[in-house]
Amino acid sequence: MSSGVLIVCHANLCRSPMAEYLARELLVQHLRDEASGVPVSSAGTHAVPGYPMHPHAARLTAERGTDPDPFRSRPLHADQLRTAGLVLTATRAQRTTCVALAPAALRRTFTLRQFARLASAAIDQGWSTPAGQHDPAWRLAQAVAAASRARAGLQPPARPEDDDLSDPVGLPIAEFRRCVGEIERALRPTVRLIAESG
Repeated sequence: MSSGVLIVCHANLCRSPMAEYLARELLVQHLRDEASGVPVSSAGTHAVPGYPMHPHAARLTAERGTDPDPFRSRPLHADQLRTAGLVLTATRAQRTTCVALAPAALRRTFTLRQFARLASAAIDQGWSTPAGQHDPAWRLAQAVAAASRARAGLQPPARPEDDDLSDPVGLPIAEFRRCVGEIERALRPTVRLIAESG
């Protein structure tokens, strides 16, 4: 059974590292009383390895009390996709790239916003079923199954591009703040579903 959340964007400098650090923060809040957490990592479909986080992304990460200095970018590889229990991408195009690299990851790969919609629906429909399991792989498998069941009764967004998270690179820090807000709004139902599916 696969374990860990993998978050993917283009260069692994802004969206995916901000989401990685924020997901860890939210998971600690939800799972703080448990011995085993859920691993979170990130990668970029076109990343050059070894770069620090974008300065604006680093500043916003530091403002939340997390040290961004150890972060280094890494390119996406098929083995990361094969071992991830849940893959969340910034855009539909990146989701397509992930599935092309590792077709077996299809049922575990979603855009960040898409999974947030499914997670919210799963929670509302009562699909999350706590079973006393603290194993990260079990949690993620149950969360993905719950989201997939919820998909049947959920309409897709009116505009498919609404499932994409826009890239703030080249824009002022205010756009990075907006992006962080969008990431957090998407991660909150995602993390809640993971927490309630163990």
